[in-house]
Amino acid sequence: MARKAAAAVTSADVARLAGVSRATVSFVLNNTQAHRVSEPTRARVRAAADTLGYVPHAAARSLRAGRNNLVLIPAAVSAIGRLVSGWIDELHAELERYGYTAVLHAGRYTDPAAAARAWAELRPGAVLALDGASLTPQGAQVLRRAGVQALMALAPRPVEGVYTVVFDHQRVGALATEHLVAQGRRRIGVVMPRERGLSAFAEPRLAGARSVAARTPAIVTAVDMEYTHACALELAHDWAARGLDGVFAYNDEYAALLLHALRDAGVDVPGEVAVVGCDDLVTAALQQPPLTTVRLDTPSAGQLAAALHDLIETGTAAPLPAVEPVLVRRESA
Repeated sequence: MARKAAAAVTSADVARLAGVSRATVSFVLNNTQAHRVSEPTRARVRAAADTLGYVPHAAARSLRAGRNNLVLIPAAVSAIGRLVSGWIDELHAELERYGYTAVLHAGRYTDPAAAARAWAELRPGAVLALDGASLTPQGAQVLRRAGVQALMALAPRPVEGVYTVVFDHQRVGALATEHLVAQGRRRIGVVMPRERGLSAFAEPRLAGARSVAARTPAIVTAVDMEYTHACALELAHDWAARGLDGVFAYNDEYAALLLHALRDAGVDVPGEVAVVGCDDLVTAALQQPPLTTVRLDTPSAGQLAAALHDLIETGTAAPLPAVEPVLVRRESA
């Protein structure tokens, strides 16, 4: 015999236990500043809610407020490295200051239109696409028709109908490769992570590296790599056969893994091969040798949160500076 589901706790239950009206429960738990409620009453309502295990209904709260407070951030889990995860954590905190709730959406879609429909089903107040290619003008129309108030994307060029923060991954790959060429490297590998979700960032970085090769004597070769010690060791032991004297390793995490594997295999860095990463993580400077990398100067989480708030409230926001890649030269290249 199937067990009957327990009835959901409602604000009416909290009101009865606390000896107040449902309106007072709403004012307290939604932190409504326009209505004055004494501290003893607030404490009694919170205690009743804790006792019953009650939490406010986000969708209902949005309807009452006339504003949807959900900010959807589509991002494949595998694409969230240390730099991005820290940045998203800061963004969560900044959005909370404005009363928004940020939610990561880890769905995988090869078709941007299908992605937009999936996001629209959740009826968020705003969408922030870290992979600008996933938010097209057609997708923007789908989301607008679903009532999404603000659309923001990090993309290499402006997207029609979307507030765009310019982030050109091709420039990242080009900058790293230009440095390797300037150091006399002519056979350059570009690490292409095998993990799903990273190709959207890795492919334009490879294209940027190839654009440098097209105007210099360098030859660029894609190097597939899993983020595992075994794969890094296999690559390192096969390095001589590949004949590569430089490598742009996608980011600092892949670069550090490959750097250690090369050293374990007896490959001299930077003597035989120069290594460049990206993100300028704290650990990059602690590698042996210290890792040359590309730092990404991005708008702060506070700036993005403020822009999203303006878009939701007014439909417009002042432009934000583009993400600027900056070479940080150390001993590995």
